[in-house]
Amino acid sequence: MTTVPVVIVGAGPTGLTAATLLGRYGVECLLLDRWESIYPRPRAVALDEEVHRVLARLGVGAEFAAISRPCPGLRLLDRTGRVLAEFRRETANGRHGYPESSLFDQPELEALLRANLKRHPTVTLRVGAEVTALTQDADGVRLDVTDRATGERLPVRARHVLGCDGANSLTRSAIGATMRDLDFAQRWLVVDVATTADLGAWEGVHQVCHPVRAATYMRVGETRHRWEFRLAPGETADDYRTMDRLHPLIAPWTGDVPAARLEVVRVAEYTFRARIADRWRDRRVFLLGDAAHLTPPFIGQGMGAGMRDAANLAWKLAGVLDGTLPGTALDTYEAEREPHARAMIRMARLVGVAMTGGGGLGDLLRRVVAPRLHLVPGLGDQARHGETPALRRSALVARPPLRRGLAGGLCPNAPLGDGRRFDDVAAGRFAVVTATAPSPWQRAEIERRGAALVHVRPGDALHDWLRRGRADAALVRPDGTVLRAGRHLSALHTTLPTFGTGPDPEEPA
Repeated sequence: MTTVPVVIVGAGPTGLTAATLLGRYGVECLLLDRWESIYPRPRAVALDEEVHRVLARLGVGAEFAAISRPCPGLRLLDRTGRVLAEFRRETANGRHGYPESSLFDQPELEALLRANLKRHPTVTLRVGAEVTALTQDADGVRLDVTDRATGERLPVRARHVLGCDGANSLTRSAIGATMRDLDFAQRWLVVDVATTADLGAWEGVHQVCHPVRAATYMRVGETRHRWEFRLAPGETADDYRTMDRLHPLIAPWTGDVPAARLEVVRVAEYTFRARIADRWRDRRVFLLGDAAHLTPPFIGQGMGAGMRDAANLAWKLAGVLDGTLPGTALDTYEAEREPHARAMIRMARLVGVAMTGGGGLGDLLRRVVAPRLHLVPGLGDQARHGETPALRRSALVARPPLRRGLAGGLCPNAPLGDGRRFDDVAAGRFAVVTATAPSPWQRAEIERRGAALVHVRPGDALHDWLRRGRADAALVRPDGTVLRAGRHLSALHTTLPTFGTGPDPEEPA
């Protein structure tokens, strides 16, 4: 029987992210996927700057930039194509050093992530391996695994299991968790078309607000375009398999381009749902990604939510396995991620309802409400910059109960005085950002606890960030989240956890 500290079930973007982050900390893990190769059809097509930052930590930041397109923003349109509202995004460097929104081809991204795994000798990827059962005891977890090609049974034991096995998760069923419906289900037609013709459309995301035929359009690659259309009752994807049937739907964007120059890459039907698991953990087993939550696609956060799960959990699990963090650190995973995921699902649901609800009266309301969506708490930052809400209080997020502060939010990946950025210096460790020069004793104590020290001065972006947060110093976790912030470095640095596992994490790309 194979024994390994961590088994990850499912090698999609979430599982690959978790495996790579654990590999960077030197944690031995086995990544299992039931399929022999990457699913070839495009699914997710957008991610924000915060998730781009995660990719950079994985070591594929530059490679992802080469295969993606910066997105200039989002337009909400009425049924005639008139712009109701526009939310611009920075296409060069946002607050974290990357485009605020990017469009990409998911199979290309997964190929990058799989190739990158080879840099981490402690990670083993096994394809064609289907987990058929999962049971826990006092010492760990047993997984029954079957080689789909040979039928051979391959039992595995692990100290911890991460279920990244999608919406139909066996891991979720094995721990007795269920999905709670958040009252949103719509059937949509998803269409990918390739063409070398220039459609002449605005390069951002177009969302057509229509009570019957809501639609989304975006140019995903040099030659590939994505449309999504809400299906009417009785319609199916089979009604639109040919360009003759499909062309009337996409003609508002293709204009005079002959149908013969448009190649249908894929036509599929999806039911967009809003759901969240009633619990994300049972002892040594954790749920991540679509196994834990399903987000409607209207704000481009579905795939990214799973990668955020992995970024939140991996460093905690590495620290617990290494013995430098207490086992209670794992209790913060669901406490932090569930409310954040729920908030993003609600935002996506709100946009979906705003696009499609209300019939003719809804059209009238949209003309008034759409230009003011940026005023909705939380949605404004997401619409303008892709900035997501701060994490709630936990044992690893010391937020003041009655006022907002820096704790729970992300420390910007800002440029430093020597030309590097914050993540280059933090490099997967805790970090102390301080506007006050540390004493030699403080400097030595921070180093002893395995943390990075970032001393900022007036004029630095992080100095301004501290001032806006009414702080002189901040403790930043390995995932970039602020643990706590305050006026005095002397009161903060002594609460810095000791953290360090395996070899030093590699410099991010």
